[in-house]
Amino acid sequence: MSYKTIARLLNTGENRLSKIGSYTGLGVGMLLLFCCAQMFINLQQLIKDKNLRKNGFDYISISKNITNQNMGGDNRFNKADIEALKKQPFITAVAPLISNQFRAKASAGNILPFSTDLFLESIDDEFIDTLPPGFKWQPGQVDVPIIFSSDYLEIYNVFAPAQELPQLSQATIQSVNITLECFSPLGIQSFRGHIVGLSDRINSILVPKSFLTWANLHYGNSENPEASRLYLKTNDANNADLLNYLQQKDYRVNKDKTKFGRVKQVLQAVLSGMAVFSVLVILLAMLLFSFYLQLMIARSKDNLQLLVTLGYSPQWLGKTVSQKWVPVYAIIILIALAITQIFHLIFRQGIFNGVELLPLYIHWMVAALAVVLFLICIYTNERMVNKLIRKL
Repeated sequence: MSYKTIARLLNTGENRLSKIGSYTGLGVGMLLLFCCAQMFINLQQLIKDKNLRKNGFDYISISKNITNQNMGGDNRFNKADIEALKKQPFITAVAPLISNQFRAKASAGNILPFSTDLFLESIDDEFIDTLPPGFKWQPGQVDVPIIFSSDYLEIYNVFAPAQELPQLSQATIQSVNITLECFSPLGIQSFRGHIVGLSDRINSILVPKSFLTWANLHYGNSENPEASRLYLKTNDANNADLLNYLQQKDYRVNKDKTKFGRVKQVLQAVLSGMAVFSVLVILLAMLLFSFYLQLMIARSKDNLQLLVTLGYSPQWLGKTVSQKWVPVYAIIILIALAITQIFHLIFRQGIFNGVELLPLYIHWMVAALAVVLFLICIYTNERMVNKLIRKL
């Protein structure tokens, strides 16, 4: 026996406004929720692809903000600052970028006829993106390997023609012999410097940590100088907790590395607000539909009591009546999923043109969310109808 057998005994033709309103509200709420979920996934995917990682980690540099108020003080990082950073769960490792505490000067002979004072820095090898095997030094060694910033080479090649200097390729600059002069109160000592690699990550002139530690002690009489710049190793440079922590500490961050994190924070807040609103719309729609059911069953009270008297069990009546709306819920959810797919294609093709960044179809988690909502609607509806019929 099916619902058609008892359909004429139920007064379902009245109060269509509540029924249509609940269907519309349910559809709009689900559409908003699916779109929020898909947009959140798209956002995660786009930001992930914008961050080119090495070894699964991001490396960002931080320094203390220099303002008119603190520019006269010591704005280097002390041990307490570094230990506080290491304790944060979103930071994997911290390394100071140690600078030279003595005067250093470089010249390049006839190939590059100029000389200049320069700064030298060193950092833990783990933080260097391009670490050639020859980047080592020990006391007594005259040759000093150097890792040069790729950005500095680009700046030099822009500046060189105006100064009648030759432009250099990455291969050529590694063949240039550099005379590195280190000044101390007792005199000058010369080393032979040569560039062994270029770094895209660290904008500096890097020398082995063993050399700079030794040179700072012998020429600068400084054993453990504090650093003005730190490098952080983290799983996600766009982690909201990391960015909030650095902002609270008033640390200056490489904004190019973290700008997507700022955008991510704003969009996540907007999407979260929309998701909460859509859940409220769904709840209100289901509440409105419950009023419609209560009114329908109240108007059909005599007929339903008659059916029970004739031998129909309340459980069968509740299950049969509630199943009437299963196709309705399925159609509403499928329409919401279809519109979400259309919005996803518009987002993918029209706004970001992300043919290679985003998949063609909506994420499986959105489809799973639709299945969960469908089951919740069916369960809630059946439970509500059974409760109302038992009260007859």
